[in-house]
Amino acid sequence: MLREIVLDTETTGLDAKGADRVIEIACVELVNQFPTKVHYHCHIDPERDVPVEAFNVHGLSTEFLRGKPKFVDVAEKFLDFIGDATLVIHNANFDIGFLNAELARLNLPPLSMDRVVDTLMLARRKHPGGPNSLDALCKRYNIDVSARVKHGALIDCELLASVYLELTGGHQTKLDLSTRKEGSVGRGAKRKPLPKRLKPLPSRITSHEIEAHKKFLATLKDAAWLGLPMPDDLPGEDGEPGID
Repeated sequence: MLREIVLDTETTGLDAKGADRVIEIACVELVNQFPTKVHYHCHIDPERDVPVEAFNVHGLSTEFLRGKPKFVDVAEKFLDFIGDATLVIHNANFDIGFLNAELARLNLPPLSMDRVVDTLMLARRKHPGGPNSLDALCKRYNIDVSARVKHGALIDCELLASVYLELTGGHQTKLDLSTRKEGSVGRGAKRKPLPKRLKPLPSRITSHEIEAHKKFLATLKDAAWLGLPMPDDLPGEDGEPGID
């Protein structure tokens, strides 16, 4: 079983090593690249004010977050949820940087980048030179973003899960095989043997081409196949049965 966790965070700013903090974490579970509808989501009191610039991005205010659980209160449940699964993150250095800064404050081990799939890197390899933001990728793959008024960790996770499946081809696993017509053949189904041809097809090699090939072979001195029987019984353009 392949378990992957699509993960996103919202923060008070851009400086993970400074005073900025994580204020929202969301995780969406994929098993064998199928969304399971199992998720983890929490808002976090950053124990500081939320700058207006950050509020304008995600809409999470100081007043809304005040009294929410602190990171120390959610860390164990968060780590239990992700377990040892692969983490799928867009621009992973940002989110992992913030999460590891929070974990360091609690003297907990950091999350390793070795377990991370960065969809931004995937997108840049697949669409070099193109815009590869989450919004741009949703537009490229015709993914509905109407529910996304502002940045939010949970809605962004759900959108990123769809983008990730497009980037990796996993969206093909969503095909409903039950809609196949009666008698159609799917993977693993038994195929009926093809009927044998009553008369082999005529050769496309003409007598002239066979003779020309023999003359060419006669000019070779050290060919490995010299001494082997010549295919004199090959059919000509008259259509006599030969190799099928």
